[in-house]
Amino acid sequence: MQKIKCFIIIFLTAVLCGCSSGNNYARAEDPLDAAREFIDACLKGDFTKASFYMTDDARNRELLQKQEKSYVGKSKDEKQEYYNASIIIFEDAAINDATHIINYQNSYDKTGRKVKVILHNGTWQIDFKYTFDGNL
Repeated sequence: MQKIKCFIIIFLTAVLCGCSSGNNYARAEDPLDAAREFIDACLKGDFTKASFYMTDDARNRELLQKQEKSYVGKSKDEKQEYYNASIIIFEDAAINDATHIINYQNSYDKTGRKVKVILHNGTWQIDFKYTFDGNL
């Protein structure tokens, strides 16, 4: 009987750990979906999720790390304001079939921003460099 209880506990622990581990984020269906997921993750301080929706290159990683460092330095109240903020999309400008520029702001700081969304290896991803460098 004791062996059965032990087996059940180990089995349930393995199942629960298996369900909660890993980053099982849904792939973006379109440019707006990618932008929304990335921006929302940044607003909520979930930079692991934000990186999932971002093109993986050295400059993008560097910029996202700076963004995270800036976020960590904010007060608890300010983080809560960003967490609760809504995303306001002004424009989805399609440059071509694989590149979109999304103009947006959040409802908390109301600063206009742009992100570049590209179709990379069949997946819509953020090219975060554009937000800072502005080059297509």
